[in-house]
Amino acid sequence: MALFRELKIGELTLSHRVVMAPLTRMRASEPNKAPTSLNAEYYEQRATPGGLLIAEASQVLQQGQGYPSTPGIFSQEQVEGWKQVTERVHAKKGLIFLQLWHVGRVSLPYYQPENKPPVSSSDIPYPGRILTPEGPVKATAPRSLSKSEIKDVIEAYRVAAVNAKKAGFDGVELHAANGYLIEQFFNNQVNLRTDEYGGAVENRARLCFEILDAIIPVWGEKRVGIRLSPHEGNGVNGVKDSDPEAIYTFVLEQLSVRYADKLAYVHIIETSRPFGTDKSFAEEGGFKMIEKYAPLYKGPVIAASGFTPNAATKFVEAGCADAVAFGRFFISTPDLPERIRQGANPNNYTRKTFYTKGTKDVSDKALRIGYTDYPTLANAKTENLFDLSKL
Repeated sequence: MALFRELKIGELTLSHRVVMAPLTRMRASEPNKAPTSLNAEYYEQRATPGGLLIAEASQVLQQGQGYPSTPGIFSQEQVEGWKQVTERVHAKKGLIFLQLWHVGRVSLPYYQPENKPPVSSSDIPYPGRILTPEGPVKATAPRSLSKSEIKDVIEAYRVAAVNAKKAGFDGVELHAANGYLIEQFFNNQVNLRTDEYGGAVENRARLCFEILDAIIPVWGEKRVGIRLSPHEGNGVNGVKDSDPEAIYTFVLEQLSVRYADKLAYVHIIETSRPFGTDKSFAEEGGFKMIEKYAPLYKGPVIAASGFTPNAATKFVEAGCADAVAFGRFFISTPDLPERIRQGANPNNYTRKTFYTKGTKDVSDKALRIGYTDYPTLANAKTENLFDLSKL
């Protein structure tokens, strides 16, 4: 079975190709934004020998936060919190990378140091609403990062990579997808800069490559991945580009030219599937963005978004990707790889418990709901299984 063949990524050997996608769950401690023993239990439940978990997006500095109770990787307390996670995953002989994150304009002064405006490539506002513990709030206009501030952001990523190594991770993934800061530089309807970080595709990709150049030496070869979400003009979280094929082709081709011998993998999200929907592509043919862009990278590719186990198997068998990352089904099914191996259906998931409004004054019992309380197959009830045949 294609999903259960070993996969070599540098010195690491994955025993199977069922990857846990990075999943924002908003359950870090407050006010420290540090992982807790509950978070460690959640990842431990989903660890398998030789299986790769990509831990949730973690802001590289306070400026990078845009949601309640998301973890960071910029303080010693956060490093200690993440150590709980990596130790428990490694005790089950699992592998775990940490996703490094800066949300850019998808934030509010509420989350920013000294209540300052959020930052971005330019001052184009995020068109949506931002979640806070009190409810969604209309986004405020960001301010454009100065060139000296860009250098500070790059340094924050480097320090975060160092901290992730101290915390015991096996590698890191650069979040360059879903309309966050790096994509705000990629896309020319958000990035209106006229300096060396704006205009031509090589300029709009510059920040991404400078961050990679800062974090790869921290880890060495094949321990840094990158996540991308190429789109057809309208991307996630309101990013837009008049010629998206130009920027994403350039980025992927340059990743091959500059970094194929250094990166662990490229992780590509299928953006033709609406973000936040329950729709899956049960058969092949629904992954046109991955099929278009994955061949441009000459190294391991992880595909994500909208896959059923059957579609993932066919996709890997066809050589369209080397592994597939699952999100929703990994949330609801701690033993997902074994379920797929046995041909058993995953548990139903409850979308309303994917996120929280923050952990302040919330009990451990309440935070467990939809987080660590999903059963393994041995304890699952038939009526609570997800019927994949209906997709």
